[in-house]
Amino acid sequence: MNKSIVSLILVFICLQFSALAQNEPITVTGEELIGRVENGMSVREVAGNVVLRQGNVKITCDRAIQYLAQNNAHLIGRVVVTQDTLTIKTPEGFYYGNEKRAYSNKGVTLDDKKVTLSAVQGEYFFKTAKADFTYNVTLKDSSTTLSAQHLLYYRHENRAIANIMVKIVGEDNTIFADSIEHFREAEITFGFGNVSLQNNSDRTILYGQHVADYRKKQYSIVDKDPLLVQVDTSYNDKKDTVISIDTMIIRSQKMEAWRDSSMRFVATDSVRIIRGMFASKNDLSIYRKNAEQIVTYRLKDSTAQPVLWYETTQLTGDSVTVTLRNRQINSAEITVNALIISQNKKFPARFDQVTGQRVLLHFRNSRLHASEFFGNVLSMYYVYDDESPNGIVKASAKNAKIVFSESRVDEVHLFGEPKSEFHPENVVAGKEKTFTLPQFRLVPGRPDKNSIFKNFFNSRFTL
Repeated sequence: MNKSIVSLILVFICLQFSALAQNEPITVTGEELIGRVENGMSVREVAGNVVLRQGNVKITCDRAIQYLAQNNAHLIGRVVVTQDTLTIKTPEGFYYGNEKRAYSNKGVTLDDKKVTLSAVQGEYFFKTAKADFTYNVTLKDSSTTLSAQHLLYYRHENRAIANIMVKIVGEDNTIFADSIEHFREAEITFGFGNVSLQNNSDRTILYGQHVADYRKKQYSIVDKDPLLVQVDTSYNDKKDTVISIDTMIIRSQKMEAWRDSSMRFVATDSVRIIRGMFASKNDLSIYRKNAEQIVTYRLKDSTAQPVLWYETTQLTGDSVTVTLRNRQINSAEITVNALIISQNKKFPARFDQVTGQRVLLHFRNSRLHASEFFGNVLSMYYVYDDESPNGIVKASAKNAKIVFSESRVDEVHLFGEPKSEFHPENVVAGKEKTFTLPQFRLVPGRPDKNSIFKNFFNSRFTL
């Protein structure tokens, strides 16, 4: 015989054995067996205590229809598929022996002793240990519940990829997103598209378009279009009547959150803050929730100073620290090149101005009560006789203290080489713009809720 023909025969025989090894046939046992031919295909129907096996995959059910040529089986009634620690249950499904794949669209549950995965429809690939579940999907483990409309679960990697109406609930927070990638054992989650991260113990919600959540570290970062919203509700002593509802809003380019004992949020780059009657814009803000403190910084000398607005007052300095008490502003500290400008509501062309190296502001019932100034203090403040303007006072000292009444200067105390000069009303009237300190500057762009929310939702819509 020709050697080339013999070689081809041997190759063919080897391929046949290889195919048989790769496509291991399904074996079926049961109490009743019926054989028939359907559309030219051999079919076996087995009923009563049915057991199907292929390698280490075992299937039990009430009835099975086996298609011999395709090496497939239709599984009917109380279907249980097992492989080592894996168990899959469904009332009806299919098993594809050549692919080693199980499928059901009648409701399916997977349990591998680590997670429980359920859905209306699902399939499992035994060769790659991958589950592909669709419609009302839920994945649960000892600390997390994940729900979505579509989920891929890679068992050997402890990794899940979910999309469409995704929600993942942990011990301390809940994440909503268009899609997520979740590493179950490492407890790391990446969320994409219309993300919201909610603290389960309060009303703090962190929105964005991309989040990385590290649950073991109790740390999260939103680095795409972040927005923090915290709703505070004040009650009376009996806790049955709401006195006020206040909201903290922070917008920035990047936001980080620590859920440990410090309970702090760090907002970086183009930061905008609104809280009650005050607003701010700055380079960097740190919000310490438990300490009820907001600290804002200027990161570089080349960038603008942090700005804080409170009612008709503007405050600037290299750093501004606001301390709250019972959710209301209690004090503020401005350090390095501090400037305070207060506009009179009745006479909007008139601005009281004070500069110093360090300023302490004290509030009573959320109203500015007194200010303490330290280091090279310069001031200009308008004088009033009852409700009528009565000139302006220019003053300087090493330190100063100003007491306010009804948002107007009531008392001024100068300490250390005090100097002052008075300009009568006839000199001042109509020339208010000439009575400003060298550092005087009104900063435009005071944040408000409408502009922040409008810009935020517009940016989400255009993504």
